[in-house]
Amino acid sequence: MAKIGYLFVTVLSFMLFNSCSNRQEAQLPTIQAPSSQPKISSVSGQKPYGAYLAGRVAHLRKNFNTAADYYIQALNEDSQNQDLISRIYIILASEGRIDEAAKYAKISLQKGDKNNITYIIIATDEIKQQQYAAAIKTMNKLDGTVYKEFITPLISSWAYVGLNQPDKALKELSIIKKEPSFKALYNFHAGMINDYFDRTDAARKHYEVIVHEESLEMSFRALQVITNFYLRNNEKDKAIALAQKYNDDKLMLDMLNKLSNSVQAANPSETKRIITSAQLGLSEALFSIAATLRQGPSGVDLAHIFICLSIYSNPKYDLAKLLLADILENREMYAQANEVYNEIDESSVAYFSAQVKKANNYVSMEDYENAEILLKSLALEAPQNYQVLLDLGDVLRLQEKPEEAISYYEEALSKMPSNASQKWVLYYALGISYDANKQFSKAEENLTKALEISQNNYLVLNYLGYSWLKQGKNTEQAFGMIIDAYNQLPTDGHITDSLGWAFYQLGMYDKAIEYLEKAAELEPANALINEHLGDAYWQGGRKNEARFQWQHALTLPDDTGEVITKDVKAKIANGIKKHQPLDYDQADIKSKIATISQD
Repeated sequence: MAKIGYLFVTVLSFMLFNSCSNRQEAQLPTIQAPSSQPKISSVSGQKPYGAYLAGRVAHLRKNFNTAADYYIQALNEDSQNQDLISRIYIILASEGRIDEAAKYAKISLQKGDKNNITYIIIATDEIKQQQYAAAIKTMNKLDGTVYKEFITPLISSWAYVGLNQPDKALKELSIIKKEPSFKALYNFHAGMINDYFDRTDAARKHYEVIVHEESLEMSFRALQVITNFYLRNNEKDKAIALAQKYNDDKLMLDMLNKLSNSVQAANPSETKRIITSAQLGLSEALFSIAATLRQGPSGVDLAHIFICLSIYSNPKYDLAKLLLADILENREMYAQANEVYNEIDESSVAYFSAQVKKANNYVSMEDYENAEILLKSLALEAPQNYQVLLDLGDVLRLQEKPEEAISYYEEALSKMPSNASQKWVLYYALGISYDANKQFSKAEENLTKALEISQNNYLVLNYLGYSWLKQGKNTEQAFGMIIDAYNQLPTDGHITDSLGWAFYQLGMYDKAIEYLEKAAELEPANALINEHLGDAYWQGGRKNEARFQWQHALTLPDDTGEVITKDVKAKIANGIKKHQPLDYDQADIKSKIATISQD
């Protein structure tokens, strides 16, 4: 199933969540950033400046709730500070504290801040408070083509719904039809508005544009809403057929299966409509905006705020929470993302997927123990879910438990469809684990399968080629595989290290030094690369540089298990013996060297 396929919208981003840049005029959807150092008065001594500095530290550490509280404390002592007010309402909005954000946005507006986001925050709060006419008036103040032809129509149309004016709502929404890429988006919201007002035939017409036009992508939310519509209108067969149509997206497979099962088990007479108020419709509009902006390479800042506005409008909107968590993960705020996942109830269609993502975040935080515990419980809950078994194998492998990892990888392999696109990844992981478990014949078997299925993926080429060279076997083939991997990705430090080490094994020390130096530049904090470079320097007669590299290697982390501290210390003290190169076919190797891509 395809992801949301709305128009790509370019946004000029600002570094809200790190350091702030100077103010700039918005060209497309953007937020005018506060100046990086708001002036803090010293009327009351150092107290406001101290609170500001504490907020700044929390801000830089991405502890936004604490930052906002300190900034508010500073503002209480320096109430005329416009830059600080702007900073506060943006951070509050990004933390979902929308009622507070609206309060400070209004203060900022009174002081002359006419930023589009100021109006949007205020309008969202007005619709939440059922002040629909006021919200429409507020949204009409937005400036800029994308706001007028995309954001304002979506938000204002649902304000008109709140005023019980369906024709005005649909007229306002129709503005977005100017953009062909918004065809699915327009029909989805037009369908929901008509459905809300019990205009069943009109709603069906709009929904079925999305259902029947193959060029339009079906979002998961549209799938939920349209199957719900069919059920409520005694068209269960249509609902079942639609729910079963989408089953090829591995990232949403569990959600799709749960939706399909719930549709099959549903009693049409007891099925309740999803959109029961203007506030819930607004939440859908804000979600659609956030999802669209999220697709842009610099749209994450705005998407973050819009998705928080969506959740404010519908605190039970689990798909919005998934998107918020995804944005937090993009910012490497894994603990905060997990807090969002914890808000998703076990009864939700998104629960299992949220737990899988939560486990992945534990891995990102290198909390492998909690990741293992969670994944094992998920594996018991869904024993046929090969992705969970694969993730569990990865966690165990990262904890250097290859034997246990192998058992889960093998189980995942037995349950994975034969045509699964990531099957080569599983063979690759199995090969690595068998290698770590000193079962190289099985490692070689699985790596070879991975190589074939992946059509010579550079990761597999590099790993198998390097492994063969370590064993002194298949020299010419291994050398060629590493060159192939390097040609695919010459900017990868690990692959460049393999190529340098391959030259070392052949006794071509000048070439080895050339590529190992490049690898060290690409991966300066890698212990094994620095050790390899030291070895090459020694064999090349550069002994002082060799000892420096070995000493440096001892200060760096090693994730390969190949850097043995006592051996490196012995090298520093005594140097290394003259290296015995591998035997090889000179003509074959010379021809392969000629194929190396040049920078």
